[in-house]
Amino acid sequence: MLSGFKDFILRGNIVTMAIGLAVGSAFTAVVTGFSTAFIAPLIGLATSSTGDFSKAHFQVEGTDFPYGKFVSAAIAFVITAAVLYFLVVVPMMKFQARLDRGKPVDIKAALRDCPRCFSQIPAIATRCSHCTSELKADPEALALAGLPEQR
Repeated sequence: MLSGFKDFILRGNIVTMAIGLAVGSAFTAVVTGFSTAFIAPLIGLATSSTGDFSKAHFQVEGTDFPYGKFVSAAIAFVITAAVLYFLVVVPMMKFQARLDRGKPVDIKAALRDCPRCFSQIPAIATRCSHCTSELKADPEALALAGLPEQR
């Protein structure tokens, strides 16, 4: 029983996930500190207020609503999402596109809807496999697949 637990813990996926969570929480702390130290005061300068959202609140019938904590968290979220998108996702998409550049194209991957029965068919198809309607092949798909234009 303990050997199975040891195998589970030492499996690469679990260790990688734990490291990712630790780095993610540290990154979140850095972004929160950045937004508190720099972004909130800049917004305060722009709006002629203090810029400290953490203490902003309003009251309704004696109930306190600390909306400033939400504003600070939303700013931190937007910064985190922007950094992850522009520094991780975009470079990875470019890297993946560079790797996929030399791969052969799957001619059946591009799909379109049949104008008669609205089922999905390959873009290079000249007859619908569902309703057997005759169709004209998509010229862009034919060019991508390297096939000649059909009559």
